[in-house]
Amino acid sequence: MEKFHYKDNRKIFHENRKGDVLYLTFPLIEETNVVRHGFSTRIGGVSQGIYASMNLSFQRGDDEHDVRENFKRIAAAIGVKEEEITFSKQTHTANVREVSLEDKGKGLTKQMDYDNVDGLVTNVPGICLATFYADCVPLFFVDPKKRAIGLSHSGWRGTVEKIGKRTVEKMSQLYGSRTEDIYAAVGPSICQDCYEVTGDVIEGFQKNFREEYWKELFYKKENGRYQLNLWKANEFVLREAGILEEHLAVTNLCTCCNPELLFSHRASYGKRGNLGAFLQLK
Repeated sequence: MEKFHYKDNRKIFHENRKGDVLYLTFPLIEETNVVRHGFSTRIGGVSQGIYASMNLSFQRGDDEHDVRENFKRIAAAIGVKEEEITFSKQTHTANVREVSLEDKGKGLTKQMDYDNVDGLVTNVPGICLATFYADCVPLFFVDPKKRAIGLSHSGWRGTVEKIGKRTVEKMSQLYGSRTEDIYAAVGPSICQDCYEVTGDVIEGFQKNFREEYWKELFYKKENGRYQLNLWKANEFVLREAGILEEHLAVTNLCTCCNPELLFSHRASYGKRGNLGAFLQLK
């Protein structure tokens, strides 16, 4: 059995098995005791070839019947119902949308009628928010006091635009969440060692992040390109938004370093399926 290669010895994740399905949870989020949540792996689905086996994308050329079976399996593992799963419509924006009872199931069991949505928030129990990944950064938010949640997809564009901060602000605005009450987690995504970018990407970070952070965010190489740290960038965004250090878990698991267990756009040169992040108020 393949083992995850972690970047350090911190216990950020629980590795969970339900039947054939392997998925990850955050002890920090579990301790709030108000949500069900999980992050899928490649293990436990029925898809074949480059999509093997737990692909959660209908848009990448996989067989629709197989993808639906994969959703059925991951939903059962996490403890949610398929008709409760509600999708984002990710286009690398920093747009955060409130999910209402009428939205429940959109993307999987109902037609989606919105676009350009990379972040979702709700305070409705029984709605399972879902966002999708293959190197970008999943951000989980739980306010156990106001009983509100958020789930956001933060690629480099979303990180530059600080979608994590926008998600926190949306929860505060809509549900009266106080930042000091919110628990947040930065999920499995590409690490700095694996993430080479061009100077135009770095310009966005230089513009939107304080200069004192730059040394930890990126460094230039001899080839003129840069290695970018999205984990640290999102940590800075969430700490600036007011999330307490003891309420924040930051990944030590890279998608690109674990291509047998996690889908990675970089590692597969784009030939891949999608992972899913799921979050539901009990």
